[in-house]
Amino acid sequence: MFRLQDANNYYIVRANALEDNYRLYQSLKGVGGNLRVPTSGYFRRVARAQVECVGNKIICYYDGQKKIEATDDTFKDAGKIGLWTKADSVTYFDD
Repeated sequence: MFRLQDANNYYIVRANALEDNYRLYQSLKGVGGNLRVPTSGYFRRVARAQVECVGNKIICYYDGQKKIEATDDTFKDAGKIGLWTKADSVTYFDD
């Protein structure tokens, strides 16, 4: 989660090994929506995901490779960051 304004307003990038996709979403007033067509390809269970935001431009990386580039004017200001995970995920933090 990034550019988190409150519990109902934020962006989220999700890597899903079970569904073999990597997607960018937004939650606006608690209603979610997919901002980008999913990237196809095999996604390993161990991955490094990164997000860069400058103004309204969002770039999402997966294991160092640019996978998603989007422009969205919903949340242009900086916000908090967070981690969203499903109950069956194993997640590790680094730096």
